[in-house]
Amino acid sequence: MNISIVDKKLCIEMEWFEQLWAVSLSKTFVIPLDHIERVSTEKPTSTWTEIRALGTSIPGVIKAGTYYTGNSKEFWYATRDKDYLVLDLSDELYQKIVLTVDLNQSWAESIAQKKMMD
Repeated sequence: MNISIVDKKLCIEMEWFEQLWAVSLSKTFVIPLDHIERVSTEKPTSTWTEIRALGTSIPGVIKAGTYYTGNSKEFWYATRDKDYLVLDLSDELYQKIVLTVDLNQSWAESIAQKKMMD
């Protein structure tokens, strides 16, 4: 997975195998920074009431794809139980995106800093 910030937008580009596991036709998410309400590195909550629409779930190994939780639609690509980057969004297809990425704390700080500059 490649993450970058270009022109006040967060770009998340998945590799082909990540698209396959997530059963996603979209290779890239482009999110305006002003649509990111909150960014954190805290472990997200997950409950048994979630409904997986498309994707893969092997407990302790991978959680990838589209999930419905209560009144929200979320996209997950988590392959380990650490290094989370959690984005709470507004005015987007997904209300939350949960990823596991290297340098998650640095990304969270970079996103927060860029948002403040706008």
